[in-house]
Amino acid sequence: MFSSIILASLMASTALAASLTQVPNYNNNATSKAQMYVYKPDNVVENPPLVVVIHSCQSSAQSYFQNNAIPWKSGSDGKGYITVWPSSPNSGTCWDVSSKQSLTHLGGGDSQAIANMILYAISEYGVDPERVYVTGGSSGAMMSNVLAATYPELIKAVSLYSGVAAGCFVSSSGGVDQWNNSCSGGQSRATPEKWKQVVLDMYPGYEGPRPKMQIWHGSVDSTLAPQNYQEEIKQWTAVFNVTQDPTSTVENSPKQGYTTSNYGDFVQGIYAQGVGHSVPSNLTASEAWFGL
Repeated sequence: MFSSIILASLMASTALAASLTQVPNYNNNATSKAQMYVYKPDNVVENPPLVVVIHSCQSSAQSYFQNNAIPWKSGSDGKGYITVWPSSPNSGTCWDVSSKQSLTHLGGGDSQAIANMILYAISEYGVDPERVYVTGGSSGAMMSNVLAATYPELIKAVSLYSGVAAGCFVSSSGGVDQWNNSCSGGQSRATPEKWKQVVLDMYPGYEGPRPKMQIWHGSVDSTLAPQNYQEEIKQWTAVFNVTQDPTSTVENSPKQGYTTSNYGDFVQGIYAQGVGHSVPSNLTASEAWFGL
């Protein structure tokens, strides 16, 4: 009898345990058919913050969630915020950061699908719309930059790992999810003002607040050349109308060999000496940037 009660209790607790769950219908009106997954921890707080966690190429929402190197499930369990895990609809599962559809506000591409996931989470889960954050690695980092440019009104802060400037992967033919060798190799370079204009053109007429940007990159990245870090810094400092000279620099922070450079209050660059592709996620530093 006693063992039966214990077994029933264990089964009940297992049934109630939080898990990654697909949301089949998230009111997506984009052309993109990206899938939405959500993780709501057992201890979710009232009016919870939301972190959107965007996977890399050759991954998916499920595999990214299960990857022990991706710490956001742990963060969610620890602090009670909700995480949304988009899953790419494209072959090879990279994100479309090349087509006009995705590089334009309300253009119908992957970026709009992810924006719809954010809106759904705000509507259905009581997410605090003033505490929506985005993070991602590699292709997910590229999409994080694109979202900051195309849907700035939805996002408070971004922490991205080993990406490229918003619009850098644009396809001359307008192709969806196209690789760009010039950008990946670090040959796509522009002045800060030109990079700023790329962002402004993604959402013409927008004059509202923009998310603050935390940009990570490794010095020996052979997939997305380290020059891309410099182009991202140029882009976002120009968007925020601050100088490309850091206002403060901290060596060996947040860990040995990393240099953190602050460009006012809204742009932070973290350059990881001797680190390749991509820089490992740092939950503590990203949560601090988000104010979690």
